This record gives sequence, structure tokens and C-alpha cells, in this order.
Amino acid sequence: MIGWIITIVGIITATQLMRVSVLARKLNGRKEEDISDSENNFNALLIGVFGFLMLTSVIFMILKYKNGYLPQAASEHGQEIDFLFNINWIIVFIVYFSTNIALLYFSIKYRGKKGNTAYYFPHDNKLEMIWTIIPASALAVIIILGLKTWNDITSKPSDNAKVVELFGEQFSWTARYAGDDNKLGYADYKLTTGSNPLGLVTPESLEASIEDMQSTVDKLKDKLDKAAEGKEVYSVAKEKEMELKMEKYIRLRERLLKMKERMNPNKLIVANDDFMTKMELHLIKDQEYMFIFRSKDVMHSAYFPHFRAQMNVVPGMRTKFKFKPIISTKEMRDITGNPDFNYVLLCNKICGEGHSNMKLIVVVDETEQDFLAWKKENTKSPIAKN
Repeated sequence: MIGWIITIVGIITATQLMRVSVLARKLNGRKEEDISDSENNFNALLIGVFGFLMLTSVIFMILKYKNGYLPQAASEHGQEIDFLFNINWIIVFIVYFSTNIALLYFSIKYRGKKGNTAYYFPHDNKLEMIWTIIPASALAVIIILGLKTWNDITSKPSDNAKVVELFGEQFSWTARYAGDDNKLGYADYKLTTGSNPLGLVTPESLEASIEDMQSTVDKLKDKLDKAAEGKEVYSVAKEKEMELKMEKYIRLRERLLKMKERMNPNKLIVANDDFMTKMELHLIKDQEYMFIFRSKDVMHSAYFPHFRAQMNVVPGMRTKFKFKPIISTKEMRDITGNPDFNYVLLCNKICGEGHSNMKLIVVVDETEQDFLAWKKENTKSPIAKN
């Protein structure tokens, strides 16, 4: 409260002083545009003081919070990402300090003086080339190095990479691991049901979805027939809505029938050894992973801050990237001195009112044996058993 009072009093005082200055100028018979050398010198002094405080405060903030913008990199390519960040920061700091120091210097050096006139300087080819070539060269370095790293992250994984799918929906993540064959079973959003939350393509799920869609079509057709016979009454808008819905389900049913015809039955059992969890995502230290992302509803964004990895999760398509964790959870707890530390998977797109709660704990196990022990107790098949 006291702070607000001081601020308000300060604003009122400054306003009154400005009014006094204007009145004094009028009493002395000076025009508003008449500025004395003493006033210009005073303004130059204020510019210098303000510039010094601004630059020193920036330096102070850099030194105090230099390690606070990102946690320690815990993946193989995370170190490359940090290298790119540092190059960007170096370029930004060089440009920021050089341009601001120059701005302050010239503002003070060329302050207004009696008898001085402005020099007309419309164009200079040499200067144009300098401030075109230098920024272009810096941007070229950033873009080339960035594309190289990005292409590496999204390129084909090694033969030893483990395949994991992350399925996003409002407002949770589901992790599905490939089984012993290191192949994920086929999935299609049109097959998503309560008993098949990931929409896995199996002979049973295909048949169940075809039957369900046929049942929905039959019910809608029955209602429309009754409306046509005058046995039931709906608004024109409602009838149109039911017609469109029926046409949609007919198209989906036809697509599923074609899918059933062309799918090799031997490939439909690939999902039988997949396993999933919604509680934690467990990874193995020094094991490369290929992540595949799908969304059930809206756009999400899978963000692993410690692994320097992020990918949009888009409805109707698959996105992917790879990374290799190099620091286990236990080691990171020792490094940070925090016994409760955990890696985390976040959603970095505002996907709805529960967006802030959409996260998944990530644990990096030190050995494969640790992972298998967790798997035995905490995962299940993504295919509901009858």
C-alpha cells in the first residue's frame, strides 16, 4: 500500500514540475521549440545515466540468471542444442551491446548546440552492404547449423533404436511400447473406442467398429424413415444433421471394410506384444529411442525440456523424432541435489482448460533390468481382453 502511495505521489510531483517548467518558459517569453544548450546538456547527461543503468542491469541479470533458462541437457543431441543456443546468445549480445552503446554515444556526442545544423546524409552504398552482409552471414550460420541438428534429430534411427508411441488427448499422455519385435501394431483413429483407447487395428477391433457403425447407420435411418412417414417429428435442421451424420458413418464403414480386405491378417497381430502405461514413461540410459506421436482430439505438443526435444502432436497424422538419454534419473538427482527430481513430458500447446495438468513423469533407468522390473508391474496390453 505504501509503495502505491509513493508511486502516485511521485507521478503527481513529476507532472506538477513539468507544468511549472512550461509556465516558466512562457514567463521568460521563450517558445516551446526553443531549447537551450544547458537543457540539451542535461538531457545528454540523463541519456548517459539511463544507458549506463540499462546496460549494467542487463549484465547483472545475465550473470545472476545465466543458468536458469534451461535445465542441464540430459540427451545426446541436447548438448548440440545448447551449443546452438549459446551461439545465438553470443550473436544477440554482440549486436545488443554494440548497437546500444553506439546509440548512447552518438546521442550524447551529437546533442543539440546553438549554431549546429543537421547534416543531410541520404545514402551510402558501403554502409548498406555492411549492414546487409553481416546480418545475412550471421543468420546463415544459425540456419545451417540449426537445420543440420534438426535433420539429425528427425532422421532415420539406428537399428538398435527402441520404438515408443506417445498418444496425446485432453489432458493426458499414454505411452505405448513396441514388444519384442520392436514394431508397433497398426492404429487408426476411426477405431478408437472405450475398449480400444488407442485405436489399434486388430481383426476384433475392425469387426467391432464395423458393427458399431452399421448399428448407428441403422438407427439414424430408422428415425429418418419414421420422420418421412409422419410417425416422428423433427425440425428441418435436425433432419439435415441426422442425414449428414448417417452419410459420414456410411463412408467410415466403407473405409473400414476396404481396410479389412487389404490388411494382411499376419500383420494385424503385430500389436499383440505391445504394452502401454499412463502412469510413467520409463527409458533406459544410453538407449536410443524413436518416438512416434499421435493425437486423439486437438493439437498438442510433446515437450521434453531436459532432453531438448519437442514435437507437435497433430490429429490425423504421425510425427516423430529420436533421442538418446545419457543421464539417469538417479544421476540427475545427485547432480541437482534434489532427491525428488524427475524428468517430465509436458504439453507445450494450449490445448484446453486442463492444459497445465497435461504431463507425464519420465524416469531414465540405469539398466535394462531396472526397466524390465518396472515393466512387469506397471504396464498392460493396449488390447482389451474378453
